[in-house]
Amino acid sequence: LTMNNAAALYFKDEFNQSTESAAAIASIFGWMNLFARGMGGYFSDRANARLGMRGRLWVQTILLACEGSLILVFANTGTLAGAIVVMIFFSLFVQAAEGSSYGIVPYIDPPCTGSISGIVGAGGNVGAVGFGLAFRQLPYREAFAIMGCTIIASSFTSIFVHIKGHSGLLCGKESPEEQYRARPQSAGPQKGAAEMDCVTEAPEDSLLSSEDADSQSQSKTNESIETDPESEQSDGVIEV
Repeated sequence: LTMNNAAALYFKDEFNQSTESAAAIASIFGWMNLFARGMGGYFSDRANARLGMRGRLWVQTILLACEGSLILVFANTGTLAGAIVVMIFFSLFVQAAEGSSYGIVPYIDPPCTGSISGIVGAGGNVGAVGFGLAFRQLPYREAFAIMGCTIIASSFTSIFVHIKGHSGLLCGKESPEEQYRARPQSAGPQKGAAEMDCVTEAPEDSLLSSEDADSQSQSKTNESIETDPESEQSDGVIEV
């Protein structure tokens, strides 16, 4: 939110852009939301499948650290083209970190997921207000430096995140239930399909075997009738 408010003014004041041009350049930051946030959630899911909650925490930590570092680079970029390129990558990490955060939220307290999501979203607004005050009172470079260092420092707070039943960033283990939930679900349907194949194949085999048995018994009956004409004649003589 801070970048959405400050980026246009930054490009206008630091690179002598018109209001229209500065606004158009700053809008690139918001356009990254179309896919970058989902990308962060995807990486979080993939890491969770391999490492459980520890994977999600590592993804968030790395994204936050890269985000803060790119803010410092952005503040010290002296050319317009370079600043735009750095801002694009910076925006990618910002939105991806947001997606990874909401990948962790549902595990904190499942019955209260809605409330926790609201608190997380409100925290972003509070941070935007605080950084906005810094941009009003300080030069751009100093304000960006404070924001970048704060984000880098916040990435290390993932060490203190411990969710019941889940592993932490550096220690702890997943509970058996959570390990089962974290498994890829693609193996389940395949196993079920194999079992269904066995179930569907078994009746066919039994039907074939019963048909074979019926045909064999019928052939034996026919053979016995064909091979015993004398017995029929003898029976007829006795009756007479």
